[in-house]
Amino acid sequence: MDPSTVRWLASPEGQAMLRALPEYRETDAVAVASDLRARGLTPERASALLTQQRLRARATDKFGEFAAGMLFTADGLEQASRVEVAAGHAGRFAAASLATVHDLGCGIGADAIAMSALGVTVHAVDADAVTAAVADVNLRPWPDSRARHGTAEGVSLPADPLRARAGAWLDPARRTPGVADAHGRTRRVFRLEDLRPTWEHVLSVARDVPATGVKLAPSLPHDVPPLGTEAQWTSFGGTALECAVWWGPLATHHGRSARVLRRGAPPVEVDQRAADDDPPTVAALAALGPWLYEADRAVVQAGLVGAVTAATSGAELEPGLGYVTSGERVELGYARRYRVLEAMPFSVKRLRGWLREHQLTGLTIKKRGIRLDEHQLRRQLKIGRADGDQATVLLTRVAGEQTVLVLTADPDEPPTS
Repeated sequence: MDPSTVRWLASPEGQAMLRALPEYRETDAVAVASDLRARGLTPERASALLTQQRLRARATDKFGEFAAGMLFTADGLEQASRVEVAAGHAGRFAAASLATVHDLGCGIGADAIAMSALGVTVHAVDADAVTAAVADVNLRPWPDSRARHGTAEGVSLPADPLRARAGAWLDPARRTPGVADAHGRTRRVFRLEDLRPTWEHVLSVARDVPATGVKLAPSLPHDVPPLGTEAQWTSFGGTALECAVWWGPLATHHGRSARVLRRGAPPVEVDQRAADDDPPTVAALAALGPWLYEADRAVVQAGLVGAVTAATSGAELEPGLGYVTSGERVELGYARRYRVLEAMPFSVKRLRGWLREHQLTGLTIKKRGIRLDEHQLRRQLKIGRADGDQATVLLTRVAGEQTVLVLTADPDEPPTS
């Protein structure tokens, strides 16, 4: 797809043809493409229509009903902030009373859309011409906000950003250009030095524009964010999605924080002020309490499991694993609660006997800090995945020893997704 095809997709003709397409099914794609060609469309336009219909179907999970009015690229959709996350980003810029934000690496425009919807004018650029054209189409409901083809390094930032009430938002590319896979996606990069624009350029923007934020991978080491910034790890449905670093008026406080998002529930945030500096750990298996708390992945990535131990008067099973044992039943929006049915040293024979004795024939297996083959374990236990009475088995370490915890979810615990 090229920018001219994007412009055609955004035209009344292209939009009408998109709306007229049937629901996307892989088995029907060849027939639909043949029909489009028979109606006089070029191969490029027919392919673009089918690609958009396929991507819109995938995008519904991230953008809900808004996906039906947007255009996408495969990489852009995968890397875009989902609507709930973008709303959190935009809220910071709006709360700082910024009039304009320079979105340097806008992708398909998810964050620019959220900012524009809150009344912030966005000047966006993307280094990929097709992606920039797609973002510009997606910003059409807000005429003052535009996206163009360009690099972050080539943008002239305001000389007096405070007086201009201007901020900057960067989402460095975490994929390398080159040969794409069967789904049209290019290779991921994970090292900070492989980002484009570079980390050094991000820091230079933050020096020039006090209200700056950057979206980075959730694996970001804790020693990377500069002093005086806020680094916030965000999850959705229990999956860690990003770490955003905020400077100046965009930081609600200094240090690390976690933002936990669940479908249909208000966001929950926790930061270092609520966490034990040196969380206690369990001394022996016999010291386990009746409740086990599984910290949300954003909390674990942010190094804030101490917030769970502080809130529950509990102790970690092992540092860094994200599990806390406690004798108290506490409602937490950033940790899932289980009742502990049994705790024993890891032994396949002993676990199989316990499950048979308690007539449990359906099993969810969770692993943390132990390497083993789940399928082989199921064969050894002679038990299925989801049949009959249910239990959750956690294979982990307690006080340095391989341990099995048999758990059941608290019925009052809200779902994670």
